[in-house]
Amino acid sequence: MTAPNAKEVAQQLGNIELPSDKLQAEIKRLNKKNIVTLKQVEVLHKWLEGKRQAKQSCRVVGESRTGKTIACNSYRLRHKPIQETGKPPIVPVVYIQIPQECGAKDLFKAIIEHLKYQMTKGTVAEIRDRMLKVLEKCGVEMLIIDEADRLKPKTFAEVRDIFDKLNIAVVLVGTDRLDAVIKKDEQVYNRFRACHRFGKLSGNDFAEAVTIWERDILRLPVPSNLTGKRMMKVLGEATGGYIGLLDMVLREAGIRALKKGLSKIDLATLKEVAGEYK
Repeated sequence: MTAPNAKEVAQQLGNIELPSDKLQAEIKRLNKKNIVTLKQVEVLHKWLEGKRQAKQSCRVVGESRTGKTIACNSYRLRHKPIQETGKPPIVPVVYIQIPQECGAKDLFKAIIEHLKYQMTKGTVAEIRDRMLKVLEKCGVEMLIIDEADRLKPKTFAEVRDIFDKLNIAVVLVGTDRLDAVIKKDEQVYNRFRACHRFGKLSGNDFAEAVTIWERDILRLPVPSNLTGKRMMKVLGEATGGYIGLLDMVLREAGIRALKKGLSKIDLATLKEVAGEYK
């Protein structure tokens, strides 16, 4: 007897039943990305604003899933571009995420395209010159480079030169790998010595984040009392205080609870979801 193929298995099980329109709308809402203001985000924004005003380069370091990306990008969004007819847009803050093994051309391309200018062909020197002119035309005061540990070692010199030539604040964002890389080059390290560590949440800060997520993100028909002792124990063990993991666990728990016909996240559903993240 041969094992059934995928088509036979699918036929035996039948089509997957789709949720009702109302439930699909709720799932879509819970999957929508939101910007949530936490104390640590406000502290980072205040710190970045000081660096922008002082035209000082720096770095933001923290473990993955701590929320660095959203925190830095939301700072950029708070500085809205200014567009006047017939003039280049004024863009105070640029935020880019760079690809793996990012070389000079990749970096210049990301900056040019973020500012909605056309990328041109040419030598590295020609593209570098265009990138510098675009940054200058747009009045950029701060350039935030996320996943900066992806930069090739030689590309850090290009980043250093942006700071030196244009006198704008350049922010390198990454994990501890970033620190390990830039400390190998004294000239780069000295220009990015100022550092803000973006850490995990604990204690009251973690409880406040859970409260905000239940109130502003989940918004289920009935309160789930997620800050209760047993709920918090489950969340703490599953997420370790990482805001990214907390977001993932709570959104999925909310969706799963609704699919069960519940109006809130009960302890059993939370444990069920949280157990998959350990």
